[in-house]
Amino acid sequence: MSDGIGTREVEHQAVVNAPAEIVYRLVADVTRWPQIFPPCVHVEHVEKGPDEEVIRIWAVANGEPRTWTSRRRLDAEALRVDFRQEVPARPVAAMGGAWVVERLSDQESRVRLLHDYRAIDDDPESLQLIETAVDRNSSSELAALKEAAEAGAAADGTFLTFEDTVTVDGPAKLVYDFLNEADRWTERLPHVAGVVLTEDSPGLQTLEMDTRAKDGSVHTTKSVRVCFPSNRIVYKQLRVPPLLTLHTGVWTVVEETVGRTVVSSRHTVRVNEASIEATLGAGADLDKARSMVRAAIGGNSAATLGWAKQFAESDGQG
Repeated sequence: MSDGIGTREVEHQAVVNAPAEIVYRLVADVTRWPQIFPPCVHVEHVEKGPDEEVIRIWAVANGEPRTWTSRRRLDAEALRVDFRQEVPARPVAAMGGAWVVERLSDQESRVRLLHDYRAIDDDPESLQLIETAVDRNSSSELAALKEAAEAGAAADGTFLTFEDTVTVDGPAKLVYDFLNEADRWTERLPHVAGVVLTEDSPGLQTLEMDTRAKDGSVHTTKSVRVCFPSNRIVYKQLRVPPLLTLHTGVWTVVEETVGRTVVSSRHTVRVNEASIEATLGAGADLDKARSMVRAAIGGNSAATLGWAKQFAESDGQG
């Protein structure tokens, strides 16, 4: 459908075996989006009121990291969230729409995801790129929303959040520089076997990394990183090891006093229950998988924190 020259209107929908109120809450709470929606890397509130908010979203569209700002109006009674991009990412000239949750029964609902959009200069090629991204992301988001709503509390055991922290007798800037300059990690981190870092927009990085495990095996991950100089780097892995279906994280750097810095690495992961025995052996269960994930990821984080500490305390040498 179209509404005016160059404007497209599309709708995607899904039926969810969960109460409408539960589905609506997942749509309304953007802080959970990176853990629910595969394309979503990070979301922050720019403004927040009871029924209206402005959010900034970092996500992947057509394989490329993008960021934009949207204004949302939330109507909990109508189970509807309207959105309009305030600062679209090229080649989008305008983008808006709505999440509409319809109650089919006490335990079933329909979700309709509406979009209207326009390309810069009404360029046909750009319009096709936007259409492809909207279709792919909408289908992915609805499938992920359906899974999250239907799994509910039963999925809680597969999620694991943990944090490691060190204190550094050195400036925050050097610690941040160490974490930000991931293209030099093969020189600085023994467990990193290879790195490809791209940063087409300042502070928005794509990091492909080969990590060497204690048994000598190497696995490859791909992440999008959102860098906030010089105190925070938020990331989401787009390519995860077989034992996981999700890995998000944040490096936080705080200079508490001059020359004394606290740096932490916080992770949220979700274990892939279907791959536990194939990955860890017959008889392995969720508890063992959680322990293994905590040890492996925490071990690499602790090592990285240790090398960052050494780097900062030696005035950036190494």
